[in-house]
Amino acid sequence: MANALSPLIDSAARATDPVVRGVEDGQLTLPTPCAEYDVRALLNHLFHVVVGFQALAARGQADFSTTPDYLQGDWRDRFGEETVKLVEAWSAPDALEGVSQGMGLPQRTVAHMVMGDLVVHGWDLARATGQDYRPDQAALGEVRPAFQEMAPMARKAGAFGEEVPVASDATPFEKLLAGTGRDPHWAPS
Repeated sequence: MANALSPLIDSAARATDPVVRGVEDGQLTLPTPCAEYDVRALLNHLFHVVVGFQALAARGQADFSTTPDYLQGDWRDRFGEETVKLVEAWSAPDALEGVSQGMGLPQRTVAHMVMGDLVVHGWDLARATGQDYRPDQAALGEVRPAFQEMAPMARKAGAFGEEVPVASDATPFEKLLAGTGRDPHWAPS
């Protein structure tokens, strides 16, 4: 029996998978809304998150000190396979219980982190490569308040940039992006 967040992690992965598959080899050096990453580096980061958070779902360890190059062979299909494993790992009925041994945070927070990475980095990649991206609304509804709550800690750790001001009528997705330090209207120059 799955838990309450595993279907949302699945829907976030399903929204991001076609974007990853749509990245062309010639686009790997393009800039992204994450200033420190080009498309290749962001894909490797997202891949590493998907693989590492599989272990974290079972309260294991994950090493984020270095990021391997995952873009070898049929990496687009392999990304889809790894997200299936991620969803399976987070589908364990007790996956949201307790504290993550690898992160020292509540498991529910760790689940929100990986779901948010899929949502936000899916947009980053789509924006950088000229693709369409629509986050799953249920996943967005779950991630946005969780990211608002963890934003001060994430900024202190360097995971989020300073919040970008947005109009009062900004969409919930634009507000999520702005809260992570992204300009929702970013476009490649």
